[in-house]
Amino acid sequence: MLSVTALLGYIGLGLLIGLAGLGSVLGTTIAGNAAEGALKLNPEQSGSYMILSALPSTQGIYGFVAYFMWRAWDMDQSGLVAFGVGACVGLVCLYSAIRQGQVCANGIVGISQGHDVFVNTLIYAALPEFYAILGLVATFLVK
Repeated sequence: MLSVTALLGYIGLGLLIGLAGLGSVLGTTIAGNAAEGALKLNPEQSGSYMILSALPSTQGIYGFVAYFMWRAWDMDQSGLVAFGVGACVGLVCLYSAIRQGQVCANGIVGISQGHDVFVNTLIYAALPEFYAILGLVATFLVK
């Protein structure tokens, strides 16, 4: 029988990987929807659209890496910490991916309209990514 602490720890792990994955799903579809519309205006730039659409997928990877790092812990002893870390990092990755998808979608629209904004969009999209990376790094520091 699981203790309450262990149960909370496993819920935290679920939140960690679930929220980060959900963020990637939402972020990539936000940018992907913009890419689909942009293909109608300027299909020659499809490579740029694809790269920008794929950027928000990395937050799910960060959640996956953090999950594998935390699952080896003894949840009876560190379940509350795992819950807190899982919930916080999961939320950071979720929100980061959504906002990154919106930045990428705006860049995709700009490219489709003939503006040379691919590199600038990559730079702007790296800013919300940075916070997801900090969340992953924080899991190493807590552990």
